[in-house]
Amino acid sequence: MGSQEVLGQAARLASSGLLLQVLFRLITFVLNAFILRFLSKEIVGIVNVRLMLLYSTTTFLAREAFRRACLSGAPRRDWKQTLNLLWLTVPLGVFWSMFLGWVWLQLLEVPNPNVVPHYGTGVVLFGLSAVVELLGEPFWILAQAHMFVKLKVVAESLSVILKSVLTAFLVLWLPHWGLYIFSLAQLFYTTFLVLCYIIYFTKLLGSPESTKQQTLPVSRMTDLLPNITGSGVFVNWSEAKLTWSFFKQSFLKQILTEGERYVMTFLNVLNFGDQGVYDIVNNLGSLVARLIFQPIEESFYIFFAKVLEREKDASRQKQEDVAVAAAVLESLLKLALLAGLTITVFGFAYSQLALDIYGGAMLSAGSGPVLLRSYCLYVLLLAINGVTECFTFAAMSKEEVDRYNFTMLALSSSFLLFSYLLTRWCGSVGFILANCFNMSMRITQSLRFIHRYYRGSPHRPLAGLHLSPVLLGAFALSGGITSVSEVRLPAGGPLAFLLGVPLSPPPLPSPKPLGQHLMIDPVTKYCHQEDKVGRSMQLLVLLPELEAGTIGPFLASPRGRRCPGEPGTARGPGSGSDFFPQVLLCCERGWPARLVHVAVGAFCLAVTLGTAFLTETKLIHFLRTQFSVSRLPDKTT
Repeated sequence: MGSQEVLGQAARLASSGLLLQVLFRLITFVLNAFILRFLSKEIVGIVNVRLMLLYSTTTFLAREAFRRACLSGAPRRDWKQTLNLLWLTVPLGVFWSMFLGWVWLQLLEVPNPNVVPHYGTGVVLFGLSAVVELLGEPFWILAQAHMFVKLKVVAESLSVILKSVLTAFLVLWLPHWGLYIFSLAQLFYTTFLVLCYIIYFTKLLGSPESTKQQTLPVSRMTDLLPNITGSGVFVNWSEAKLTWSFFKQSFLKQILTEGERYVMTFLNVLNFGDQGVYDIVNNLGSLVARLIFQPIEESFYIFFAKVLEREKDASRQKQEDVAVAAAVLESLLKLALLAGLTITVFGFAYSQLALDIYGGAMLSAGSGPVLLRSYCLYVLLLAINGVTECFTFAAMSKEEVDRYNFTMLALSSSFLLFSYLLTRWCGSVGFILANCFNMSMRITQSLRFIHRYYRGSPHRPLAGLHLSPVLLGAFALSGGITSVSEVRLPAGGPLAFLLGVPLSPPPLPSPKPLGQHLMIDPVTKYCHQEDKVGRSMQLLVLLPELEAGTIGPFLASPRGRRCPGEPGTARGPGSGSDFFPQVLLCCERGWPARLVHVAVGAFCLAVTLGTAFLTETKLIHFLRTQFSVSRLPDKTT
């Protein structure tokens, strides 16, 4: 199969996956927004952080290394040995689910059963759901390796939708079930997902006249089960050694991917309610990454792995394949940079509005806008890292993968340290700042590898990270206009507001009777715990609802509202209104102001995209040629 044909299949896989995921994710987005209004923050924190961490850790450790190794390009592969290797994910999953389940039940803090009932059952069922999902791993690898375009997206999307529908039904009709609801929904999700793959391959292998069936290395469903090959060898030992190398790397990558959840779970730096808010914002912020960047990364990893040979540098491979890979990498870097910049620039001014629409005051009035604005910057780094690492992991030799593991070890250690320190200093936003730092380090390592890989060739794919000055100016202008449209600045203090510093020395807070700020009360303690974050971050990120006249400079509630036991004081000289100018965002001015703000953003977005269309002609040509070809009929679809 030529490199151009592989490229066309990868583009088709990415584009089809993108369109279908957008459609299905919109449905689940609406369902989740509906469910969110019936749940407490504590339930969300336990399910989305504690239990989903158990599930994701089990599946990641059991299968990620096998996926990387078994999808690597091998012109002559014994698929029976590969399938035998893949079935080892099931006993590994059983081991990890039992071990981690014991840790979750015996070593971690158990939530109050009156607030979050049935925690133990939830741990057992989430671990079981991970093992059930691993039963479909051989089918998943076979589908990905032969680029069955719509199977993965349709199966996963339908499973997610049905899971959301089941969750919504149980939340409305049986709310007293507690964690039973989410545990049963998760088990249903993984069971339905595996059944989709089994039913598809059963029908496919039962139709000998099918074109797809003729391209598969198996002819019956029993061929997918583990068995001894004709040579008497159970697995391909070169693939097994590569799997072990990737396993060491994947273990470290999991710490980097889910590091903030490990810190929250094992170090108790946030309570369950704060964990719930952080996770909601994190999922909302990563929605674009899952919809756009993940399908591109997965599809083009297969492309690079098939076109390039691991054990050879660029000068020792077919120059046509090297040139095609360089051109694709350059275009993907440009696309990732443009998409990430668009999200960063426009996400800053629309974070609070998005959270208010999605989750109401529970998200938009607290630390949520801070988190989402910070996450927009992280999305830019995610986009670039996804492209650079998909090339790096596909082109690295086994020895280079082993050396890279040591780098990942250092990054993992630094990430955990930075997460703990930054969270202590500035609250939950510290997790995102630590992620940004580590993602920058990973991008740097990948860029160094790409530069060395193409050093002896005339190709320079890293030129995709350069944008025209006109386009950069359009981004800067759009960011400024949308920020101004969101904020109504007072006449006397815009400079102080934008810089986050007073124009004159801050007045000392008027004396308060003891007890107004220092109440021995859990709620008040919680408010003051957030004060360490709110005071330093509010002006930096334009946090709404600063009630300057009712709070002192060093005891400001991050929600802009008084903590319990803190009566308001009249506005006037010395009350704080001269120190913090009053700020009203579009969310406080009603729906007409919101619609105007959205219209301004739509206009700026159209101008920015038009500028990109006129200046980045090489990228536009790549998208037109590859993704228009991907829409043509193909025998593998």
